Amino acid sequence: MVRVRKPAFVYKGVRPLADIIAAPLSAACRKRGFATLDLVAHWPDIVGPAYAETTAPDQLSWPRRPKGLIDEEEHEPAVLTVRCSGAAAMRLTLEAPQLIERINTFFGYRLVGRLKPLQLPPVKIGPRPRPRPAKLSPEAEARVQTLASGISDDGLKAAVERLGRAVSGDARGRH
Repeated sequence: MVRVRKPAFVYKGVRPLADIIAAPLSAACRKRGFATLDLVAHWPDIVGPAYAETTAPDQLSWPRRPKGLIDEEEHEPAVLTVRCSGAAAMRLTLEAPQLIERINTFFGYRLVGRLKPLQLPPVKIGPRPRPRPAKLSPEAEARVQTLASGISDDGLKAAVERLGRAVSGDARGRH
């Protein structure tokens, strides 16, 4: 009888990145009081562009439940700690009722009852700024111009020149 070894992993095809990292991120969010990633992931959509750049949700603090309370409908709303810059903290305090209403409307129930500003710079997760291309030598610039000179379409020619400059101006020193 021949024994067939099972492979160490089973290839299941292409999976979205969100499916792969959802479990570790969910565990990290639960430590901060968030039951799901929704508040963190959709924060810019919930609070709008005015607060998206200067604030970020930090922690949800749930009040203790009185003993004997079983009914889920009678829960107390949480306190949402929001990381923000100093100027945004003042504005956040003044506009807290509107923001609480937006958050609760997004979730469809009374999730947050109070906002607590925390004056720390918000941690931003997003695209990194584009690196600036390296300065080209005159020879490399002339080579890019020569290679793109045979293209008649101005838009395509400009795009090929940008690509040529980016490749020729590689930070690793290749020219």
